[in-house]
Amino acid sequence: MRYGEKEKRTLASLYYNGKSVTEICQEHQISRSTFYSWIQAYRSVESKNSSRTVTPKDFDSLHRRCEKQEQIIAVLKSVPAVASATTQEKLAVLEPLYGQFSVYVLCEALDVPRGTFYNHIKRNKRDNSSYAKHREELRAAIQEIFDDSRRTFESEKICAVLHERGYKAGTTLVRELMSEMGLSSVSTTSKRQWKKSNSYERKPNILQRQFHAEAPNCVWVSDVTCMKLKDRYYYLCAIVDLYSRKVIAHKVSTRNSTQLITATLRMTYDTRMPGENLIFHSDQGSQYTSHAFRQLLKKLKITQSFSNAGTPHDNAVMESFFAVFKKEEFYRNNYRSEAELRKKIDEYIAFYNQNARIPP
Repeated sequence: MRYGEKEKRTLASLYYNGKSVTEICQEHQISRSTFYSWIQAYRSVESKNSSRTVTPKDFDSLHRRCEKQEQIIAVLKSVPAVASATTQEKLAVLEPLYGQFSVYVLCEALDVPRGTFYNHIKRNKRDNSSYAKHREELRAAIQEIFDDSRRTFESEKICAVLHERGYKAGTTLVRELMSEMGLSSVSTTSKRQWKKSNSYERKPNILQRQFHAEAPNCVWVSDVTCMKLKDRYYYLCAIVDLYSRKVIAHKVSTRNSTQLITATLRMTYDTRMPGENLIFHSDQGSQYTSHAFRQLLKKLKITQSFSNAGTPHDNAVMESFFAVFKKEEFYRNNYRSEAELRKKIDEYIAFYNQNARIPP
């Protein structure tokens, strides 16, 4: 069950009113670790100067709102336009600030639709020579700073050095240019590359593109897809039984983490209770190759199979499902909230399963 802010506050208040953690967790089927995080987030603290009480979560929310308002004020101080100006006038004064502030802050400051601003920026990337010249100047400066740092500086440090040298650029723009230039700090990849080269393990492809199963719970395939809603990313993990081609479990999260796929697998396993001859097939994403996830499969006596690196056709059933899902559901709708997105995903998967057909 998914709990909202109101329910979390209510359950936390039960604890502060004397009810034990064990009772609350058992009654509402909540893990202790999750509930302890709610206790910390909704712990009430009385203000010394008023009778009002706030929680750490309230404080964090207010802090983010204050930071956002400060950025909006900084934008308003930086531009000559006023709220009564035309859209084109607003776009003209906001454009030089692109990269220094988030698009969300820029558009809210002067009440400009984000889609209009993005279209303006993309159009000017092709037509605006001064914008192109500015990017080229930044490219040269970034390359020089990167080389001087012996390829160790990340985008944040390079951005700071650029500011010291009088350049105007935000971390987002610097990161974008570094990506275009193929620059990657050795400090962020050295440990990963070292571990990869020193602990290489061959990952078998047991399935070998044989996308047929003789019975239910013989072969499960899984993958994760990314969706963007209102400048925030969401990740959908799904598991499909190759026998019926139905989605037998799915979860949505704001993080593409091992915890996401682990929770999805546990939910599926507890519901389906498969035998010991189950094969679980996925790509070689870091979540599926993580030690924690592989240990869980070993504990459940599930055989793990992997697609070959860089070969999406080895997991064609999942690739096909996500392509159909996005074409028939995600790209056709404008979701107003995270709750609506989750609801529509549930509804679509129920529809998809009703129309799934066991392959011949």
